[in-house]
Amino acid sequence: MNWIANFVRPRIKSLIGSVRTSETPENLWKKCPACGEMIFHRDLAAAQSVCPQCGHHMRIGAAERFAAIFDAGSYEELVPPEVPADPLRFRDEKRYTDRIKDARAKTGRIDALSAARGTLEGLPVMVAVQAFDFMGGSLGMAVGEALVDAMQAAASESRPFILFVSSGGARMQEGILSLMQMPRVTVAVDMLRDAGVPYVVVLTDPTTGGVSASYAMLGDIHIAEPGALIGFAGQRVIEQTMRETLPEGFQRAEYLLEHGMIDMVVHRHNLRETLSRVVHLLMKHPRPRTRPPAPVITAIPARTPVRTAGSAT
Repeated sequence: MNWIANFVRPRIKSLIGSVRTSETPENLWKKCPACGEMIFHRDLAAAQSVCPQCGHHMRIGAAERFAAIFDAGSYEELVPPEVPADPLRFRDEKRYTDRIKDARAKTGRIDALSAARGTLEGLPVMVAVQAFDFMGGSLGMAVGEALVDAMQAAASESRPFILFVSSGGARMQEGILSLMQMPRVTVAVDMLRDAGVPYVVVLTDPTTGGVSASYAMLGDIHIAEPGALIGFAGQRVIEQTMRETLPEGFQRAEYLLEHGMIDMVVHRHNLRETLSRVVHLLMKHPRPRTRPPAPVITAIPARTPVRTAGSAT
């Protein structure tokens, strides 16, 4: 029996362990940062990264946004423009070029902004996503140039422009060249208005800094996801400057809605329908009775009503 206990059993355990280790993928479960609920990755993807337990809206990238908004998840992504990689040769703890390489390897994207054209319930639209997972969604030359190009295309093609924003502000590694993008994009917003094209902004968590002080607040309609942090400076900085304690929920989407800063707070599962109604109305284009197929979403919690400025009080 000793040879069985000393050789056979350990050998079998090592074989089983190696198979399990090689075949079991990582990140099967994700913990909700709000309530701590452990969620299976497929259930989380089906729910568009909304916690089924508490309804917390987790951050998602451009691919998930496009798939959830466009008809049947079909779209044509715009080629990002080329810009100088590191015009200031900036370096802090590591070189700026190395930070860019790391972010590109992590996300698979050229920079923080992705834009695509497609249809929303039959209406041609342009959708841009400024994603936080690429260097905090910071605004640099690449993001500014991509936004200007996408807005120009939307204006020339008479497509409503929908922008999903998640950003920490201007990219410090590009200095004044980053700050210059704020007025450049503002001019592009005026081009949309001159062309009679609606500009709808969806504020997601977080939208702060120079981005919130410029084009993120210049939309014809401002929609926010529940619980999104929206503001210019951080709450701690404001409290230290003013030497006052700020109200509970300050800078959250619901607080801004109650004080007239935004138009609607919309659950992520209702965003596609809400955006469709808004852009069809602004374009004076009737919504089709037979609507194109929407992306299939399962494991959705009970429908959450849309909160508007009129219903906030």
